[in-house]
Amino acid sequence: MESEQISLKLLPELGGKLVSIVYKSTGKEWMLDSGHRSLRQPKYGSTFTDWDMSGWDECFPTINACKSGMDKYMNLPDHGELWALPWQYMIDENEVICWVRSLQLPCLFTRRISFPSADRVRLDYRASNESDQPVPFMWVPHPQFAVTEPTRILLPKSIKEMLCVYEGHTLKTGKLYSWDDVSLLSPAVTGDARKFYYGGQVPVGWSGLFGEESGNFLIVSVPQNKVPYIGVWMDEGMFNDRVTCALEPSIGYYDSLEMAVGNGTAQMIPAKASFEWHLELSLGVTLRRDEISHESFSIHHMFK
Repeated sequence: MESEQISLKLLPELGGKLVSIVYKSTGKEWMLDSGHRSLRQPKYGSTFTDWDMSGWDECFPTINACKSGMDKYMNLPDHGELWALPWQYMIDENEVICWVRSLQLPCLFTRRISFPSADRVRLDYRASNESDQPVPFMWVPHPQFAVTEPTRILLPKSIKEMLCVYEGHTLKTGKLYSWDDVSLLSPAVTGDARKFYYGGQVPVGWSGLFGEESGNFLIVSVPQNKVPYIGVWMDEGMFNDRVTCALEPSIGYYDSLEMAVGNGTAQMIPAKASFEWHLELSLGVTLRRDEISHESFSIHHMFK
């Protein structure tokens, strides 16, 4: 798919994976490629890190392998089901529509991709419950963005601290960290990794990346009332072979559907109903980071 400013490539047969998002004005490729690992059809139920570890995957209905939270006999796989399943697709005018059925939940997952403007990509999502009983789920996108220069991870200014939920080699799980102190990533491979969540519902629904040398930026915007949580994954070579970062606005808190059902943050789809949400990706280049880190940025871009 292509607009005047963005080129995007996806592979419906490989979990609907987005393998390339390029800002054409600067030639910036935002997605991490598979490197020496081949792009192959994953085995359902396998471990995510055993495969290509690249691009943008959709995690649904969980991230961590777990019980469903409703059925003690249902075991959901690592990173959910969808990344390991072939999706169907169709092209409808200026949209690419992809869909796939869960193998364990009575759900149809649909994603529509379009360009609302030359510098934005919009992903519209729907999870449809085809059963006579309510179904819980959680969702995060898992975009492995390439870190090829010193890169600042942007969050709204009102978010001062983030909770560490995966400590890697240097941090401590369960500890709050000042975001200013931990939000800069280097492309140097250290063998470390870490993950953070904001401890509660976010005040504003956006996050982003800013290349401190090139000025290339990327902003992910979601409706805060439907996607109320945010996680940030940083891998400096612990699991991948290069440095990558995933901005993960989240439905459910956090990572395990079983946990989200237990703490009341999973999204419930009523019988014979659906739940819809969207995500917008804005790309650009600027020499001033403060121009894109203001809390009104996502509102301006979502409704301009």
